Amino acid sequence: MKMELRKNFQFEAAHLLPNLPTNHKCRRLHGHSFTVELVVAGECDPTFGWVMDYAAISEAFKPLWEALDHRYLNEIPGLENPTSENVAAWIWGHLQPRLPLLKEVVVAETCTARCVYRGE
Repeated sequence: MKMELRKNFQFEAAHLLPNLPTNHKCRRLHGHSFTVELVVAGECDPTFGWVMDYAAISEAFKPLWEALDHRYLNEIPGLENPTSENVAAWIWGHLQPRLPLLKEVVVAETCTARCVYRGE
């Protein structure tokens, strides 16, 4: 039986979007309480009764969380223009090799705005 697991994480970070006009509010330095939802999918193991251990998802994401939490995102290589779209793709690129069942990365920078990335 095929199942999908979703695991949420949160990190605090500052950024600015350098490619916007200087009068745009997001061009100024500001911060967010980002939420990341990781989605993995696969067959449910008949012995364990799960697709994978949620702890394994947490362990795979931990180094990325440490790289992002309480950081200035623009200083992270690959995130010089840290839009939600670029953050989601950055997470995918670093996480998918360690988490091959990864199907989706959702990044929300506010409670009403989020980006969904499903890889390429």
